[in-house]
Amino acid sequence: MRRHPIGYRYAYAMFELAREQGTLVETMEDLEVVSQVFEDTNLLDEVFRHPKMTNDEKKTILKNTFSTKVSSSVLHLLLLLIDNKRLDVLYPIVDNYKQLTNEARGIAEATVYSAKKLSDPERLAVANVFSKRAGKTQLIIENIVDEQIIGGLKIRIGDTVYDGSVANQLARIQARMIHGNVSR
Repeated sequence: MRRHPIGYRYAYAMFELAREQGTLVETMEDLEVVSQVFEDTNLLDEVFRHPKMTNDEKKTILKNTFSTKVSSSVLHLLLLLIDNKRLDVLYPIVDNYKQLTNEARGIAEATVYSAKKLSDPERLAVANVFSKRAGKTQLIIENIVDEQIIGGLKIRIGDTVYDGSVANQLARIQARMIHGNVSR
């Protein structure tokens, strides 16, 4: 995940506040709730971008919707975004905040591509091996089935890719054969 230039600043400020208050995880959960509500209701596109919608009306909607569901600091962030006309960077803020929080907690997210869906024991084994390689205490795995890799695994953790797929091995053998660099 790349840092969004504007969203990262808001996310970092929110991260520092939550760390100071000891509410890193709770704030992340609140931000995910807000993000999910915006996504499910299409609130951002359908309502908040309407030309006749005033900032006060937007704030009233946010207060009525989230005042009992999220912390006051998350609600204040939303109101600040309205004031600064930056509500469109909500999703990057949530993504960047999540990345900062996971980093602080020693957690990494990994995308694992496999020819078939991984079972729970397989997911656990991959998480144990690659969390150590990544220098993290925990690895959260998203498994994507990609039959084109034929077998094996391809794992992406941040910007690092570990490719142990059969398709990759065959491609390397083919490249060596084409270039005449067949070695044992």
